[in-house]
Amino acid sequence: MKSHRLQQKGERRIAAVLRLALVALLLTAQVGFVILLSYYLRQNAGIVYFLLEIAALIAAVRLNNRRGDPQYKHSWIILILAVPVVGLILYLLWGGNSQRKRLARRGFVRRPADEPESVRMRAAMSADKLRSAYPAWMRTCNYLRARSFPIYQDTRTVYFPEGQLLLDDMIERISHAEHFVFLEYFILAEGAIWDRLHGVLLEKARSGVEVKIIFDDFGNIRRFSGETLDALRAAGIEVYVFNPVHEYVNRLYFNYRDHRKIACIDGNFAYTGGVNVADEYANLVNRFGYWKDSGVRLEGDGAWGLTAAFIEMWSFLGGEMNREMDYYRPSTRVLSDGFCQPFTDGPLNNPDNPAEDAYLQMIHNARRFLYITTPYFIPDESIMRALCVAGDGGVDVRLMLPGIPDHRYTDLVAESYFGELIEHGVRVYRYTPGFLHAKSVMVDREVAFIGSVNMDYRSFELHYECGVMLYGVSAIEDLLEDMDHIMEQCHELTLEEWKSRKWYKRLLEPLLRIFSIWM
Repeated sequence: MKSHRLQQKGERRIAAVLRLALVALLLTAQVGFVILLSYYLRQNAGIVYFLLEIAALIAAVRLNNRRGDPQYKHSWIILILAVPVVGLILYLLWGGNSQRKRLARRGFVRRPADEPESVRMRAAMSADKLRSAYPAWMRTCNYLRARSFPIYQDTRTVYFPEGQLLLDDMIERISHAEHFVFLEYFILAEGAIWDRLHGVLLEKARSGVEVKIIFDDFGNIRRFSGETLDALRAAGIEVYVFNPVHEYVNRLYFNYRDHRKIACIDGNFAYTGGVNVADEYANLVNRFGYWKDSGVRLEGDGAWGLTAAFIEMWSFLGGEMNREMDYYRPSTRVLSDGFCQPFTDGPLNNPDNPAEDAYLQMIHNARRFLYITTPYFIPDESIMRALCVAGDGGVDVRLMLPGIPDHRYTDLVAESYFGELIEHGVRVYRYTPGFLHAKSVMVDREVAFIGSVNMDYRSFELHYECGVMLYGVSAIEDLLEDMDHIMEQCHELTLEEWKSRKWYKRLLEPLLRIFSIWM
């Protein structure tokens, strides 16, 4: 058995290398062709080359005036102005609105506007109650409601400070599923955790439970075998592999990944957070030291927000639902304190980004303290400015990041921002035991966010993401306790330490920041 596993692992790695090599080859071929074409035009068609240079200048001006992320625009403008014809052609191939239009043509289905009247009335009543309890947060609530993300009250929330706890709880509840199980993950990696989940899913499928799975191709390219995929489908489990990396290379469409973490069970329970289905998330294997993660379980009305998000993605990929929509709604009422507001984000929204805008509103609304955990920190100008203003305004802002990063180049970019943050009163912490993968925000002990969203360009602009806003629920206290525990295990970075960092970091950081949108 062990030798068979090792053989499968070796085969997956070979297949992954070949597929990634194909993508790299195609991209290199495109760049090479564009460079050769530019050289040919310059040598043999001077007038055409000159006209393309003029077109490049016009494109740079239009790009600068276009709505959207400044960091994204500046990176393309630098490339276009540095090598006008090459930059222009690559921008036409890879940039612009072409990717978003392609997604729109594929027919992404937003949340149904024809929710039952009773559901709309309960959401409106919940919003009115939030206005009375936490008036400062009505703007955030209304902003998300305007994007068809209702607020829910009758929801019990449970916070999980470790990946192992969330995965154990999720697998246990799936084992008692009676109607359906929906899973949408960036990573479903074979190993001990998957073996447990796989066995439960097969058992549920055999007993007639509806099981649907979405997982991202890039996230699993070396970690999920075709043999396992065939076994799932043979058992009657419906599976969609999101966006195979070898497709749409000509438009860099493979850059769009499904980074969500969603599990929905019988409509009554739903999970999200930073935890994928893989052994490192339960610390069964050692990757980058101790793997610190977190997540949340919604029980009751709020679970519908994540179930609906899964159904939207399933429909987007071409899947069909076996029952009417009401079948998948919560069937039990739960009385609880506080409110929750699940929401999603993705490239089809650009330049409207609910995830980044929710982050900005949490930063702006903080009065006493603002705690943030994130594995990746590549902020745009608006996020950076908001954090500095909050720090200067006397808010206790604390940013917690990994002590052992998984990607050194992205960590170098993050380090380049630390000096400015510290000068403005923001406290920066490094989680010394290992890799801090939790994605959470806590504001004034009143409001929190837990989800899949990193504080970087990819999460805000390129990835499909999800999360839940929590207002006044008891789980916020559990999150605060966990954050305090994280800080006890952290090293706080001083301005003197940052200024004395090694010379090669000082050299690389400004260069990497220019091209951070492609990291």
